Amino acid sequence: MKRVTLCADDFAQSPAISQGILQLIEQQRIHATSVMTQSPHWAALAPELKQVAQGKADIGLHFNLTHDFGQGAHSLGALLMKSFLHLLPVNQLKDEYLRQIDLFTQHYGCLPDHIDGHQHVHAFQGARQALFAAIDERWKHTEKPYLRAPDRLIKTKDSSFKEWVLKRSAAYFYAQAKAKGFTVTTHFAGIYALTPEDNFAQRMAYWLDICPDHTLMMCHPGDVLGRQDISDPIEEARAVEFNYLASDEFAAFIQEKNIVLQPFI
Repeated sequence: MKRVTLCADDFAQSPAISQGILQLIEQQRIHATSVMTQSPHWAALAPELKQVAQGKADIGLHFNLTHDFGQGAHSLGALLMKSFLHLLPVNQLKDEYLRQIDLFTQHYGCLPDHIDGHQHVHAFQGARQALFAAIDERWKHTEKPYLRAPDRLIKTKDSSFKEWVLKRSAAYFYAQAKAKGFTVTTHFAGIYALTPEDNFAQRMAYWLDICPDHTLMMCHPGDVLGRQDISDPIEEARAVEFNYLASDEFAAFIQEKNIVLQPFI
């Protein structure tokens, strides 16, 4: 038996993405999702998510700096460069963490179970120090959230430049978070080009075959086909992921391989 947590990123980015994630939680195909709390859709979606996910899925914060919800956004390239040069403003980022955490709590009624980041920005140098400080400030008397460690990405046979950049930008995140006493994911998977031609089903089978027990694997499903969201560059890949994860084929595969899908903790 191998235990795996599938986490759907980008809840609340759009209603279509969110509805797909809700369906997959109901089907028990995914057992975690991460919320973009700056989204104008979050307040309306939070009650349904709480109802559907209770006892079934971990609900976390998908910390965002790069997707524009009408309030401005940062360039990923600029953030990467500043992080490599140790120039990200820790105090400003801590305040942004607190704002996004508070938006989660305001509409969901409790603190998030876990924290990760859109395009993994939470693990950048500077952003991670702000994250640790924000958690210490908001989780004074309750169990702290678990954290996604992108530097624990499992090695694949066709490792890409994207994977190299991720591991470089998140280097030592796991060790630093563990040293602070946080619960951190030990193995991570799910990186690919996010194009519909990239055979998600085949990649999922490969990841599930090689990943160790207790791996957290991100995914990006959404019931988005035909919705034409011009702000979402991976819309077509979301539809491919959703259709496969919702399918009888996927259910049969995990049963055949003796894989147990479950929340992380």
